[in-house]
Amino acid sequence: MGQGAVALVVAGVLVARAIAGIDQRGVNGLGTAVWFLLVGGVVLAAGRALVVGKRWGRGLAVFTQLLLLPVAWYLAAGSHQPAFGIPLGIVALTVLVLLFSPAALRWASGDGQGADQPGPASSANGGPDSR
Repeated sequence: MGQGAVALVVAGVLVARAIAGIDQRGVNGLGTAVWFLLVGGVVLAAGRALVVGKRWGRGLAVFTQLLLLPVAWYLAAGSHQPAFGIPLGIVALTVLVLLFSPAALRWASGDGQGADQPGPASSANGGPDSR
């Protein structure tokens, strides 16, 4: 959820810069803000889904981390900003490791569910899938 919140903050900063009329020759502030708003909202929704136990957020979280790894590499090596690239890479790798940990895989597959949580989806289950 933290990555989504950071993206929303960046969107707010870009909108504020555009409204203030700060030089935008190199970047379209409002267009970039809309992009960060969309991506940040999706990442925030995925994080919230994981926190409340919805499995669909895991795929979005994995996809986001896989997209952040080349960004981190470019920041650290390509644009010579290791102060930003290395921490971003560490966060992305840490989240990926946690998403693929044995406990997370058991949870995602539906094994080891408690009595109050539904098991894996199957055609034998007559009720709706509420994951």
